[in-house]
Amino acid sequence: MQVKDVTASANKWSTRANGASTDYGNGVQNTQADQAALAAAAAPVWAQAVQQAASDGRFAKNVLAAGTAKWKAGVKNLGIARYGTGVSNAGGKYASGVQPFFAALQALNLPQRQTKGNNAARSNAVVQALMATKAAA
Repeated sequence: MQVKDVTASANKWSTRANGASTDYGNGVQNTQADQAALAAAAAPVWAQAVQQAASDGRFAKNVLAAGTAKWKAGVKNLGIARYGTGVSNAGGKYASGVQPFFAALQALNLPQRQTKGNNAARSNAVVQALMATKAAA
C-alpha cells in the first residue's frame, strides 16, 4: 500500500486544521445536540476506557514516552502565551466555582483554639465542611 510521506502529511494536516477554526466554531454554535447530556451519557464508556488504559499501562507508558521535555516545550511554546488570557476569561467561572466553599467557610463555627499542637479539631472542622460542600455540588 502506498502511503504519503509522514512530514508532508503532518504539514497538510496542520495547515488544513488551522484553516478550519471558523468551521469548528460554526459547528459548535449551530449544533442542536445537547453536548452535556451526550457526554454525561458516555460516562460508563469513559470510565471503562480509563480503567483499561490504566490496566494496560498505556497511561504511564505514554506519559513517559512524551517526557518532561515535551511538557516543558509545550508550556514554553503555547502555555505561557495562552495562560493569562485563559485565566482572565475564566474569572466568572472561578468565582462561581469557589463561592459555595467560601460560603461554607464563612458559616463555619470553629471549635475553641487550643494550645499549639492541639488544634486538630479545628482543622478537621474545615476539612469536613469543605468535603460536605464538595459532595453537595
